[in-house]
Amino acid sequence: MKAAELRTKDDGALKQELESLLKAQFGLRMQKATQQLGNSSQLQKVRRDIARVKTVMREKAAK
Repeated sequence: MKAAELRTKDDGALKQELESLLKAQFGLRMQKATQQLGNSSQLQKVRRDIARVKTVMREKAAK
């Protein structure tokens, strides 16, 4: 997900997106712990998406 796409969303949609990404991250961490995760790069992608969402939320709050 790109930051430009996130900037078009409102606060509620950003919070919902953040919640879903955090749940996805938890699921991936559990898969890694039980050695069921095939593609470990998914963890990095989700972590970066979480950072993007938080950055956009902080930018909107600063305005």
